[in-house]
Amino acid sequence: MRLKSIHHIAIICSDYQKSKDFYVRILGLNPLREVYRKERDSFKLDLEVNDHYQIELFSFPNPPQRPSYPEAAGLRHLAFAVADIEEVVAHLTLHKIKVEPIRNDPYTNKKFTFFADPDGLPIELYEN
Repeated sequence: MRLKSIHHIAIICSDYQKSKDFYVRILGLNPLREVYRKERDSFKLDLEVNDHYQIELFSFPNPPQRPSYPEAAGLRHLAFAVADIEEVVAHLTLHKIKVEPIRNDPYTNKKFTFFADPDGLPIELYEN
């Protein structure tokens, strides 16, 4: 068996319109298709990152909270590669997104930082 790549990441949000605005307008992800699944009372929005289908954004009625801090077991964070971390941080700050101070990875000497989506999902920016 050989895995080829990550196909997609699924995110369940508590406020679909707020999260859709965050991922599309603020982060700039491109919507590929949006469907309403009546049987589940759920929207599903497929998003692409740099011409690759990568994120499914879901809404469900009353999803349970998932602990994120302090370092709960399970998926830790979502990370995006960026060319210029200062430029992206300035963009996020302009949209009133709180971003942690930029740090250097001690192993690669690359810059990185974290911020959160509307539901508190930790998102990392990692400069290539």
